[in-house]
Amino acid sequence: MQYGVCNLGIVPIRLEPTDTSEMVTQALYGDFFKVLEQRKKWSRIRFAYDKYEGWIDNKQYVEIEEEQYNQLDNSDVFLSKDLIQYVSDTSNSLYPIPLGSDLNCLSLLNQKFEGNKISGKSKKTNIIETAFLYLNAPYLWGGKSPFGIDCSGFTQMVYKLNGYHLLRDASQQSTQGTALSFIEESEPGDLAFFDNAEGDIIHVGIIMKDNYIIHAHGKVRIDRLDHSGIYNIDKNTHTHRLRVIKKII
Repeated sequence: MQYGVCNLGIVPIRLEPTDTSEMVTQALYGDFFKVLEQRKKWSRIRFAYDKYEGWIDNKQYVEIEEEQYNQLDNSDVFLSKDLIQYVSDTSNSLYPIPLGSDLNCLSLLNQKFEGNKISGKSKKTNIIETAFLYLNAPYLWGGKSPFGIDCSGFTQMVYKLNGYHLLRDASQQSTQGTALSFIEESEPGDLAFFDNAEGDIIHVGIIMKDNYIIHAHGKVRIDRLDHSGIYNIDKNTHTHRLRVIKKII
């Protein structure tokens, strides 16, 4: 088994080993993974954090040893706290990294970071404050950064920055936590899930107070939430059908 770590700020992870394939998620700086299959130009990987799989360009990660992988996997997590920051190497070259980058690999990559970082679990009340950091970020299928993010990438990163673990896709996240019977039972920071006509979970957002929700739809935005689903204030219509509310924290 081979192992790797992402040494660049934001790297696309593809469904198939080609640049023209669908981006299913992203590797942020410091994300580490197992290499399941290695070809001449591409590697199929499985992330340590959420076990998500996809293909990464071999030029966009650094190989590490199993011992180093295990060390990263068993260490307390330190994440970058600002929307954009930089790490530097021994030649003083700067590498931009986005909010939520994992800083535990700095010594492995022989790099330095002098910005703000965060670690440990925060109070549930901090979830919404963190979510506002992504407000108006454009929607991007597979995205995980303030420069482009999808609905489940948004919820995963907000929770990660507060020390809580969510899986990658909305359908996977819907299997976590405890279901609530009514919106009135929810608290700010709980997750609301939405389905399509076939009953598949296709969307997720973070509940706010006073029946509002913050979610990624076109951009990270705030809309009304009622028993039917999300009411888009701009379009004056319901855009998502509510399936279930989950309390994760």
